[in-house]
Amino acid sequence: MTARTRAARYARALLDVALAEADPQAVEQQLAAVVALFRGHADLWKVMTNPAVPVTRKQGIVSAMLPTLDLSPVLDKLLTMMAGRDRIALLPDLIEAYRSRLMDHQKVVRAQVTSAVALPPDRVEKLEASLGALTGRKVLMKTTTDPGMLGGVVTRIGSTVYDGSVKRQLEKMRERIGQPA
Repeated sequence: MTARTRAARYARALLDVALAEADPQAVEQQLAAVVALFRGHADLWKVMTNPAVPVTRKQGIVSAMLPTLDLSPVLDKLLTMMAGRDRIALLPDLIEAYRSRLMDHQKVVRAQVTSAVALPPDRVEKLEASLGALTGRKVLMKTTTDPGMLGGVVTRIGSTVYDGSVKRQLEKMRERIGQPA
């Protein structure tokens, strides 16, 4: 089983418990802070992810840290359990999987929009509304520019790509012209 698969299982369980016993959004923020804490201290991260360090020592470190972090009981239990199973190294994948599940639960989707030039705010709002209607979800949109596109817009939502770029339209025309009618 891969680390991402294990992290996804922890994320599913954490979201289920957070929905029943806590505020899932607060749990996400607290989990992000814990991940930042571990990743922000290189020596701590090395100790917690080193297989040569005994699990009891890792549990002791986590137990000593928890009272100072002021976390929800749900997250306290999870971190204690993960330290006991030597799974602290899964935290970066866990926060990613948890955020994904939380967004899915909240019916939110991320969209990456690339255009040849920066889009004006009113166009961004209209595009966000159109994508929301298309997906049936609230859209969190990030925009970038790529002058190589010539014009138009390319939108990526998950693994789906909507390519309305001028470059792609020209490629389609070239394909049609090159083929016999």
